[in-house]
This record gives sequence, C-alpha cells and structure tokens, in this order.
Amino acid sequence: MLYEFLLVYIMLISLVSAIACIADKISAVKGGWRISEKTLLLLCFLGGSVMMYIVMRIIHHKTRHNKFMLGIPLIILLQLALTAAVLFLI
Repeated sequence: MLYEFLLVYIMLISLVSAIACIADKISAVKGGWRISEKTLLLLCFLGGSVMMYIVMRIIHHKTRHNKFMLGIPLIILLQLALTAAVLFLI
C-alpha cells in the first residue's frame, strides 16, 4: 500500500515538474510570466528532480545555470542516499 502511494506520488510530482519546466521555457521564449527558480527547485526537492533534470537537458532550459546543472544532481544524490538509509532501516 505504501509503495503504491509512493509510486503514484513520484509519478505525479515528476509530471508536475516536467510541465513546470516546459511552461517556464515557453514563457522565457515568449517573454511572458516566468516560474521562479525557487519553485522549480522546490519541485526537485519534493521528488521531481530526475524528471526535471531530464526535461531541462532535452529542451535546453536552465542548462547554463550552475544552480540547476550542479544543484539538481546533488539533490538526486541526496534523495538516493535518503532512500537507501530508509530501506536499510526497514
């Protein structure tokens, strides 16, 4: 039951992260309203880091920003370490 919930959660937060990244890229090109970097990074911390990184690389969005290109992989490593620690304790 918990694993199904976590799987659905990760899928949803990944979808939201991808949509946010794509929407921000479209807004950047058109000169419109932008999604804040804090919001994009929050989505990464909440579990959308892998999808956010993949989408950023595919659409070439924020790829010149070290905050994203170094920060997101660090977030992913932190999430993997946390997951391993939790699985080890179970």
